[in-house]
Formats: sequence, C-alpha cells, structure tokens
Amino acid sequence: MLSAEDNERITRTGADSPAGALLRRYWQPVALEAEFEGARPVLPIRLLGEQLVAFRDEHGAYGLLDRHCPHRGADLCFGRLEDGGLRCAFHGWLFDTHGACLEQPAEPPESDYRTRIRQTAYPCVARNGIVFAHLGGGAAPPLPNLDCLHAPDAHTFAFKGLIECNWLQALEVGIDPAHASFLHRFFEDEADESGYGRQFRDHTPLEQIPVTRLLREHSRPQITVEQTDFGLRIAALRPLDAQRAHVRITNQVFPQAIVIPMSHEMTITQWHVPIDDESCYWYAIFTSFGEPVDKRRMLEQRLQLYTLPDYRPRLNRSNDYGYDPEEQATRTYTGMGDDINVHDQWAVESLGRIQDRTREHLAKSDVAIRAYRRALLGAVAAVENGDAPPLQGHSHSEVLALDDIVNLADWQRAWRSSERERRIACSWAEARV
Repeated sequence: MLSAEDNERITRTGADSPAGALLRRYWQPVALEAEFEGARPVLPIRLLGEQLVAFRDEHGAYGLLDRHCPHRGADLCFGRLEDGGLRCAFHGWLFDTHGACLEQPAEPPESDYRTRIRQTAYPCVARNGIVFAHLGGGAAPPLPNLDCLHAPDAHTFAFKGLIECNWLQALEVGIDPAHASFLHRFFEDEADESGYGRQFRDHTPLEQIPVTRLLREHSRPQITVEQTDFGLRIAALRPLDAQRAHVRITNQVFPQAIVIPMSHEMTITQWHVPIDDESCYWYAIFTSFGEPVDKRRMLEQRLQLYTLPDYRPRLNRSNDYGYDPEEQATRTYTGMGDDINVHDQWAVESLGRIQDRTREHLAKSDVAIRAYRRALLGAVAAVENGDAPPLQGHSHSEVLALDDIVNLADWQRAWRSSERERRIACSWAEARV
C-alpha cells in the first residue's frame, strides 16, 4: 500500500502538483487527427486539468493554445479560423499555432502592441492518427522511438476512449498480467474473431490453442520485470507442460504508455492521459506487422461501442456496464459482454474516482505495479530536485511485445528469436531489427 501523501503525489496532475510537473515534460496525446475532420478543425481540449483549444490551420499545422484570449479572456474555442491562425471573436485578435499575435484590428494602424503579446502555446506534432503536444516549456524531447510512430500509415489505426477515473489506476490495469485469467475469462472458446475486443480469442502462432482457454486453465503466471531504458519490460510466463510455456511480453513505456500484443501480427500502444484528476482518455495505435489494416472496419467496430464526440463507452457506470447475472453464471467471468475494454473500465472505475491506495494489499503477482510506482515516485522527486526527467525521448528500438508459445527451458531466447523473425518478415519493421 502507499501512504496517503505518496498517493496524492502520483495521482494529482494539475500544473502545481509534483506528478503534473513531471508529466508535462513528456509528449502527451491531445486528440485524434480524425477529430479535426470537417469544415472547422477547432476543438476544446481539457488536458492535465488545463482548459485549452486545439486547431489545424490552413497549412495543416496543429496548434494548442490556452483557451482564453489574453486580451479580455474570451473563449477562443468560438474563434474564427482564418488568415493563418485563430481569431478571437470578441475583438479580432489573431494568433498563430505558436501563440504569436498576428493582428489587433481594433488598435491604431501604427501600433506595435501585438509584438508584445504572446498567447500560451504548446508545440504539437501528429503521428499516425494522434496529435501530441509538449506542455513542459523549454525544448521538447524527441518523440519516443516506438514502432507505432514509425510504421506506415496504412499499417496503423488510432482511436481513444473515455475512462471516468484517475489516470494512474487506468494505466496500472495494463501492467497487471494476472488479471487476464479472471477479468477477461470466457467459459467457452469461440472461433469467431470478428468482434471488437477479442484480443484474447486470437490463436497463438505455433499451435491452435485458444488463448481464452490458455488463460483460463493457467491462472498463475510467473511474472518477471526487467528495467530498461524505456521503462519496464514485463514477462508473464505460463508453463504448459515440462517442455513448453506461453509467454506474453508487455512494455511500460515511461511515463504513461504500454505496448502489448493483440495477436502475433498486431500490437497496441496505449497512452493513459489525464483530462483532470478524476477522468482520463486512453489513446491507442494499433500497429500491424502483417497486412495493412482495414481502418474503416476497425472504426465501424468501435463506433458500435463508443459515442461521439466524447468517445464515451456505451456500456458504462450509468448502465452497470451491461452486467447480466445469467451471463456471469454461464458465459463470462464478469457478466459484462465480450469487450475486454468494458471489463477493464469496470475494474478501474470501481476503485473510485481516485483510488485510495492506503487500503490495498499488494501481492506477489503485483510485482510490476510495485516497480512502476517506485519509478514514478523517483521521477517525481527528481524533477522536484531540478534534475532532468528520466527516460525522456528514449532511442531504444527494443520495445517488443509478443504473445507466443516457446520452449520453457530457454524462453528468454526463444521469444526474442520469434520477435526477430516477425520483424524480418515485415517490410517496414525489418529496418528496425
């Protein structure tokens, strides 16, 4: 368990909070590029408790500004997108994506006052469907060296979803390998893989063993955690017999991302981004090492489960996540349908808006959660002491996520060999071997 003081230090993310100061030093997902489609690419954004406005100018550049005009404080979300920037509808002050004031049309023609006005602005960059921003001031670090940010657009698909709780508990479920054998348990194994959220219904590449059955029948994984130059590599090993084991490799990319296998050909990179202290978005890029993805089909699947424009799950706290006691008795462990995102949503939201970690009792299977909290508390302290944030803009190429059956005796070598073979077979990933 954590002390109440430490729990506050790593959950609160306002500008004056220790964790907030840390997270602002890393690139944060701001919005999906798809949200800027349409006639008026201007979005209200709430990020790390700040009220902001994002827009795309006529040249395709993205900007992220303080939401309130520095003149009289009017809401720039209602501004006019024109003449190279976003113009306040109150007095016509015009700001570009860098926050420079380009025009003050009500001022005398000879006035240079606009040159002394600068709106708070944050640098933005778009990669494979997500717009990222750096809120920390000073020079922004490089983007992390992740497959999902280097893959061709045709091999990626981006989406997001709202979670109504603190960002940290949303992240921690992704670095907890033991929960999959229970929270995502299905009592029957189906061949149909067409539905969204059936990651655990995929088949391992070496044998036709449904992963649902594997997780159900082998519920005590041997979990190891390795410190890396991007964060943590988490291996969950489930011995099947004296010779074979199932291994699942998850990566925690510091501070807020996880990279996990969805199947042998696809990984998911997911960021957990605070809207404020009591809600967050998960942003995800699905990355294919095989064929190009069917973006339209993937979007249609998700829009059956999420509402726009807020990306709120249709099954949520207000309707008990679709809970059906008959289903819980006969078909799924939770009684909450087939979508594992719904299962995760219930689990983390049921902890409260901000989990009280003074009341928990971590067990041996929580080794990755312990390691991550130590790293997070250490990073918060480092920034407080004026030191550079750790693991910033890492250049490591081995953020490897794999789900496979391997030889038990040399499973560490075997999964790396399998991952190398996958990359060599993939035209865009071969160069990153």
